[in-house]
Amino acid sequence: MTTPTIWVDADACPVRGEIERVAERYALRVIYVAASGLRPSRYEFASIKLVGGGFDEADDHIAEHIAANDLCITADMPLAARCVERDALALTPKGRLLDAANVGGALAARNLGQHLREANQAQTYNAPFGKADRSRFLQVLDRAIRRLQSSS
Repeated sequence: MTTPTIWVDADACPVRGEIERVAERYALRVIYVAASGLRPSRYEFASIKLVGGGFDEADDHIAEHIAANDLCITADMPLAARCVERDALALTPKGRLLDAANVGGALAARNLGQHLREANQAQTYNAPFGKADRSRFLQVLDRAIRRLQSSS
């Protein structure tokens, strides 16, 4: 039985503390992948992997190294899709769990929105990240880890 690893697309991740709280409960390894420096974590099973600052280098590193039954924390839908292709799960900071059943729809919606914005047919408004988002993230993260542990 392999223990899941949590991979974090860390450059703009607003839920580092929440990830570590839950990971500590399950004694899981957390790998933060970033293009720029991050403050070191006090969590003993956390590590930071700095990659070059090139376009999508952090995404590429995660997608190349994530394994089946791992979890990726990201708001990036193309990265989430790449992780799910490798039999991992993806979770957005706002608590949306992505797997083989729903990642295609999420990626299609992201691509449509991008197309509409580029054609000046739509404007995007992202609601601020709030307490309800943190709470939902914590609940879904806990469920995702239990799901991964039961399937390995």
